Amino acid sequence: MLSPKKVKYRKVMKGNTRGTAYRGSDVSFGDFGLQAIAPGKITSRQIEAARMAITRHVKRAGKLFIRIFPDKPISKKPAETRMGHGKGNPEEWCAVILPGRVMYELSGIPADVAKEAFRLAAHKLPITCKFLVRGDLS
Repeated sequence: MLSPKKVKYRKVMKGNTRGTAYRGSDVSFGDFGLQAIAPGKITSRQIEAARMAITRHVKRAGKLFIRIFPDKPISKKPAETRMGHGKGNPEEWCAVILPGRVMYELSGIPADVAKEAFRLAAHKLPITCKFLVRGDLS
């Protein structure tokens, strides 16, 4: 599972997911991309599950680029705990995703295989996604 080696602060605030991603919104490394069209948080487990789905479908052919990284700690308090007593301990890591962000890219495989691989990966993610082709302006 992905997680940072070191962070400046152990716990962070929730923040918001307003706005649109301008950085990381183009297919830069591969020929095809999976783009988020809704905001949300993706945990490191979901990133890994989608990566495995893509890798399995393409039978380890081509090259996969993961363009997101879970750098935000999510804290949780134990079940049936009374209010107060501070913030819970960090339990997992997530990546904050804004609409327009390209999360995965593939190169070196045919378009129909890439489209099906990204469809399978999108089922593993909690946000709606779109298939992109490099150079398309749609």
